[in-house]
Amino acid sequence: MKKILLLSLLLLLCGCSIVRIDTSNIDNIVEVVLSKDNNLYNQIGKGYKYYVPRGVSYMDTNDYNDVLYSNGDYYYLYIDVISYYYDVVKDYQENNEAYYSKKIDINGKTGYLEINEQKNGRYFVEFMYNYSKMEVETDLENINDVVLNMTYILSTIKFNDNIIKIMLDDDFLVSEEKYDIFTSKKESNDFLKLEDEVE
Repeated sequence: MKKILLLSLLLLLCGCSIVRIDTSNIDNIVEVVLSKDNNLYNQIGKGYKYYVPRGVSYMDTNDYNDVLYSNGDYYYLYIDVISYYYDVVKDYQENNEAYYSKKIDINGKTGYLEINEQKNGRYFVEFMYNYSKMEVETDLENINDVVLNMTYILSTIKFNDNIIKIMLDDDFLVSEEKYDIFTSKKESNDFLKLEDEVE
């Protein structure tokens, strides 16, 4: 009894809180996860980083496009560093004909979530938030899990302004001096002259 009381007191004093997410409701998933300030990351790209949740596996990267995998579904993540750098805001009109469609504006970051049924009976989930977009084609019974994974990933994307500025700077890495790495250097005696001066 004393251990339970001590543990309860410790939790109360530490301020720990457990947030249980109702995963049966897409609106609730999106609202709860995107409202939290999350600084986790375990995946780093060119000028960005993000968190890949448990149960999702990183597969491959091609420029700013990452491929992830979970429970039989491939997740395609596109990072728009140019729109981020130039602060381009894209407008979205909710689609009344979609299975699910919602405009998102949480914590000063905008985007949308749209789910459409495909001709093959599967569902195409398109989620854009924080200058990043994810796409997944999945079965109806997996939609909530897919949205939960996508929401965690998109909520954790953080950009590195310094790296992005360097990558987008046209004058960076441009040199007027020409180098020929295939020309023999045996004619140069600079090293020997330097050695003689030191002695």
